[in-house]
Amino acid sequence: MKKLINEQLAITRTNPIKARLYDYPRFTYPWHFHSEYEFIFIEKGRGQCLAGDSIADYSEGDGILFGSNLPHCMQTLPEDAADERFRVQGAIIQFEKDFMQYSFSHYIQFNSIRNLLEEAQQGICFSLKGCANIARTVRLIPHTEGMEQVIHILTLLQALSALPRKRLIASPNYSPAASSFSDKKVGKVIAYLSKRYTQDVSLPEIASFVAMSPASFCRYFKANTGKTLTRFIHEMRIGYACKLLSSDTMNVSQISAVCGYDSITPFNRHFKEITGMTPTQYKEKVR
Repeated sequence: MKKLINEQLAITRTNPIKARLYDYPRFTYPWHFHSEYEFIFIEKGRGQCLAGDSIADYSEGDGILFGSNLPHCMQTLPEDAADERFRVQGAIIQFEKDFMQYSFSHYIQFNSIRNLLEEAQQGICFSLKGCANIARTVRLIPHTEGMEQVIHILTLLQALSALPRKRLIASPNYSPAASSFSDKKVGKVIAYLSKRYTQDVSLPEIASFVAMSPASFCRYFKANTGKTLTRFIHEMRIGYACKLLSSDTMNVSQISAVCGYDSITPFNRHFKEITGMTPTQYKEKVR
């Protein structure tokens, strides 16, 4: 198992964008993360994309947007690796995490882009077949620079934010952030859980924390998150487990205990329910 690589890109505040076309026999870069956002357009090729604690299939005409510091990896299907017909071609665009941050945060004209970048923290896979305008913009970006390149980036992000066909890849709580929730009370609970989710946390304890009865809190929490408190905590634990599995510093039993499980049986069950894989299968995928 290779450790999770912290990739350092040649991007600075004075040179915030890096863009290039690619043409490879297959994807080979290992499991990694970087502080920059990244958009990959797959003009040719097929395979699987790992992002956070989940895996998504990609195929010709797809685009994938990764958020800042989201662990990810593109993998060519094993049966395609030696077949020249299945070369991977397309474009990779990376931009600094604070790119136009003030404008995105304060101007309503950029609301949709801001929401898009928040969702990108889970990784987003777009189906771009039939979106000739987006594909054309993506191809232009590596060949431009300066203000023209910035305009094309904004055009791309705005177009992606308007697309109805998209899939979030990682589970919502792979890297939980209270700021992702508009409701202040829920945000307060998430911030509290972020420090205690590997411990025994009871419903009465959490309900009391926000001055609500357990029954009222259950209804309120599910209405705002779409999940029960128990499910939410399990997703936080499994997200943390995925990070530990990718680092290869502990075995599965040790990780189970560190993540708050009394035995490996419930850990394996919840891991499979949330990620669709066993811990061992996940570990193999991020090699």
